[in-house]
Amino acid sequence: SDLMVEMLRELGVEFVAANPSSSFEGLHESIINHPEHPNRTPELITALHEGSAVDMAHGYGKATGKPMVVMLHATVGLQNASMAIYQAFVDKTPIVLLIGSDDGFIQAHIADDLAALVRPYTKWDAYPRTLPDALEAIQEAWNQAMTPPCAPTLVVVDSQLQKMSAAGFSLPPRRQPQFPLISTADAALLAERLLTASNPRIDVGRLRTPEGVERAVRLAELTGACTGTRANQGPMSFPQTHPLCGPGANAEYDFVLGLELPATHFAIVGPDIGTLVGRDDAGVGLSIVRGRSGAAVGGAGERRTADAEASLALILDAVLASANAAGRAAVIRERSAAHAQANREARLTGLRAQMERRRRGWDASPVNTARLYAELWPHIANEDWCIGSQTNFSGGHHADLWQHDRPYSCLGGSGAAGIGYSLGASVGAALAARDNGRIVVDFQGDGDFNFMPGALWTAAHHQLPLLIVMHNNRAWHQELMFVQYLTGARGRGTDRAHIGTTLRDPFVDYRSIAQGYGVEAVGPISDPAELAEAYRRGVEVVKEGRPFLVDVLTQ
Repeated sequence: SDLMVEMLRELGVEFVAANPSSSFEGLHESIINHPEHPNRTPELITALHEGSAVDMAHGYGKATGKPMVVMLHATVGLQNASMAIYQAFVDKTPIVLLIGSDDGFIQAHIADDLAALVRPYTKWDAYPRTLPDALEAIQEAWNQAMTPPCAPTLVVVDSQLQKMSAAGFSLPPRRQPQFPLISTADAALLAERLLTASNPRIDVGRLRTPEGVERAVRLAELTGACTGTRANQGPMSFPQTHPLCGPGANAEYDFVLGLELPATHFAIVGPDIGTLVGRDDAGVGLSIVRGRSGAAVGGAGERRTADAEASLALILDAVLASANAAGRAAVIRERSAAHAQANREARLTGLRAQMERRRRGWDASPVNTARLYAELWPHIANEDWCIGSQTNFSGGHHADLWQHDRPYSCLGGSGAAGIGYSLGASVGAALAARDNGRIVVDFQGDGDFNFMPGALWTAAHHQLPLLIVMHNNRAWHQELMFVQYLTGARGRGTDRAHIGTTLRDPFVDYRSIAQGYGVEAVGPISDPAELAEAYRRGVEVVKEGRPFLVDVLTQ
């Protein structure tokens, strides 16, 4: 297991999350007592539930673009984690799962094929029987998780294999992930289309890493292309307030390049995401699209498998080498300036309209959900911040009111819309932020919170910079409204719609729960005038490196 830990270190693994177990005690001991780097790269992160451990890796993976490792105990630990694994799979997030197997200890905890429990929603798995095979499998799991389509991968590591002598063994040579690329000819074609188009556009979805975002920004600036972004919906997209981001000076685009867009964009039909799409105004041109089967899917034109982020490097090289780049420099400067002015005006006009719309109910009690977001912005606007949680249930007002300019500004939802994700994922994002002077904000639904509240202890124990803002409407309100509607449709009255849908009798005391786990907290706050001071105190504590919870009673 010392060698396995060295393999993780070679791969750059920063953290391994786990709830302790006999089936991976060898790995556990090697992480915390490695003779050369005890509990450092990787560091063991203590989770109180296997689902939370995977959620932490999910949030970390979206914040950084690289896998975190989770250790899980055999059948029971893997099943506890299965929902979280499924969400990370749907959300295309890289995670490496190491599953302990302890044959002969507890019969109910072993299986001939442990990975079969989650194989429908993991990308790759292995059950190595020798130490060299285990080291190779861990490296391959990392590479597979990192390459598109990114997803959780799994290696079963036998307990006895972890404890055998490593004398005479060494690490295998490091193999880098291989990303499918477009050809240099295709890159040159796309470069020329961007440079010679009178009004090109680049629509950016979710790239893999911050480096991909830097490449997309560079391409837009070199070509003067107006850009679209999904930065207020998820990670690794184009900076929202970049001068070239917005509708631009002219909405009649004659060439559009799409990078890692959802499968529905540009009417692409397929089981997985569209990777790199170029088209002209007639819908005919180069289409490079990835399907889960590896087969190319898409519309008219040439089609093949490729990765957008890796291919951007080739397109940038082609732009810089093109004779048209210098010849059209003045046109590109003029176009960029026109887009910048139009985008700024559109942004300010839109912000004024959104703020005016959200003034309704501003002073109401319980607190208006728009004010839940708007009051926090002045306290973090000049900080390095990240929203680690899904925000749709609390209105997602940050999308219109905040400025999402970093690759990790908004990490988005769980992927599969499952409940119990947000707190653990935000803890994972806070792990990525801990040594970077960053604040992570979790707009935390109360129903979601109660699935796995133990993640609070992990945040307190590891001193993570996490601000938890409770969206405490004392109900699973979506379901309450569904039942209310149906009672009306059936003519039965709404007086019992609260049964099974609300958190009352008694109300949940989230401040006391947080304090019990070692997290400082205030609330419940029902007067919106008290929000500013609570947020000020919360941001102050989080900047000192400790989590803080603000319990807000919301509409």
